[in-house]
Amino acid sequence: MMITMMMMRMMMMPLAMMSPAEVSSQSKASAAAKLKYVSLGVLVLQTTSLVLTMRYSRTLQEEGPRYLASTAVVFTEVIKIIACVILVFRDHNCSMRGLNQVLKEEIVNKPLETLKLAIPSGIYTLQNNLLYVALSNLDAATYQVTYQLKILTTALFSVSMLGKRLGVYQWLSLVILMMGVALVQWPSDPQKSPEEKGMEQEMPTGSQFVGLLAVLVACFSSGFAGVYFEKILKETKQSVWIRNIQLGLFGLVFGVMGMLAYDGKRIKENGIFQGYNKVTYAVVLLQALGGLVIAAVIKYADNILKGFATSLSIIFSTFISYFWLADFVPTSLFFLGAVLVITATFLYGYEGKPVTSSSKV
Repeated sequence: MMITMMMMRMMMMPLAMMSPAEVSSQSKASAAAKLKYVSLGVLVLQTTSLVLTMRYSRTLQEEGPRYLASTAVVFTEVIKIIACVILVFRDHNCSMRGLNQVLKEEIVNKPLETLKLAIPSGIYTLQNNLLYVALSNLDAATYQVTYQLKILTTALFSVSMLGKRLGVYQWLSLVILMMGVALVQWPSDPQKSPEEKGMEQEMPTGSQFVGLLAVLVACFSSGFAGVYFEKILKETKQSVWIRNIQLGLFGLVFGVMGMLAYDGKRIKENGIFQGYNKVTYAVVLLQALGGLVIAAVIKYADNILKGFATSLSIIFSTFISYFWLADFVPTSLFFLGAVLVITATFLYGYEGKPVTSSSKV
């Protein structure tokens, strides 16, 4: 008993020697670090499930018209706004008066700050529509490999817009990551059934070009909008949920405009919920959840680290396709690519956070 008490005292001595401010600072830093990695883990899970369900929903053969991607983007923004309002309401002790006051002060009374979110919001809306176009026209391997170009575009925009300086190991890790992802998703060209070959011959080449172009534009828009949003978050002390409400409001306006412009006639004929099923609702919910998780990741990490989490989700998607969907056969290139991706992930964190230059951008 005496030995146990002495050990407990020795363990508590470092805490007793620290001031209350130091203890509080360490606890906050530890909580922030845990929240960062939890957010990254949830992002991996969300991205994996989103890619699988979105691809499945765009290729599912059912009677009647297919659901309209523009309506799914609009409903995603609606759910995101509702979720953020609930989070702000919770942060203000579930007080309606506090909620109304903060929304009025931060959104209505600061029109210039609110208008700053119009640019990334419009780009995000375009990007979300482009991803539906890409997954409707490209196979999963081509889509996933090409979309990883957003990691490189994010790094370049981070250097140019945020004044970040990446170390040698970080640049090397970006190159290794791109090589690893390409090897993991490299098409193996297995023997296909006559039905599959017939489907490939019936697919128009124009649709593949449209899908590839959609992914490329989405990569550049994702890199620019993500870094722009990160810069706004780090320049102000505004709540990340308030910022997402502002993003959602502009996104809703842009989404409705695009929906009416491109699909207004079909909506009049078959309704706004045409082609919706359980898979479609799951895609909408996953995409809305992904937006909130990405906001938390940007707040506690950065966009490049978010890109690594997305790359890891590709590996998990491939495993799920093999073990559950049984539509993928792993090759030696897959295992080599997986090792490279994991190595790149650890290599990026070797030097810690990128050093920020003293010059302001």
